[in-house]
Amino acid sequence: MRVILVDDSALIRDGLAGLLADEGIDVVATFADADGVVEAVARHQVDALIIDVRMPPDFQTEGLEAALEVRRNTSGTGILVLSQHIETRYAVELLEAGAAGVGYLLKDRVTEIETFIDALERVVGGGTVIDPDVVTRLVQRPRDSGPLERLSERERQVLSLMAEGHTNARIADELVVNQRTAETHVSNILTKLDLPPDASVDRRVSAVVLWLRSQPT
Repeated sequence: MRVILVDDSALIRDGLAGLLADEGIDVVATFADADGVVEAVARHQVDALIIDVRMPPDFQTEGLEAALEVRRNTSGTGILVLSQHIETRYAVELLEAGAAGVGYLLKDRVTEIETFIDALERVVGGGTVIDPDVVTRLVQRPRDSGPLERLSERERQVLSLMAEGHTNARIADELVVNQRTAETHVSNILTKLDLPPDASVDRRVSAVVLWLRSQPT
């Protein structure tokens, strides 16, 4: 796997580069700001871009904007965005920009190397990953009225696991049910959220986006 790593902190940047190298991942370039990142991704044809949301000079959304531009220009590159704080609007923007191969993790997750590498591999494989802590925070908040109110408590549990990027098989394991039951829950969720089959749309991601957008940011 070949990646580009972007973080303004030299400590985090160098430390993460070392951890990735130890896992056999080739860090082909690192950046301390977002300038030149889009061109570098295209030039090196990397498998993934790992980038912090807030970057110099203003420490607002420079990193996220670079990630979104990469997604527009290089659809085959996985995007893993890191954030210091839980801000669901960033996850929503990423998912709406392209369903496959995107992830949003809190920076604290970097220290859990196995979890971090698993998330990176899922993103590179075309999956979608939302940090479990983000999902937990959202589940605990009051829900707005709307189509999500049609879901049962168990279906909300399934949807939260979908948001973390889990497959039906993994959802079945987490809930200690058989895979057929998990598949039925997912199918019911998509039906209740008025997401009919459409070859051009990833309905699982559409369901997650709908859920995220319903939560306070």
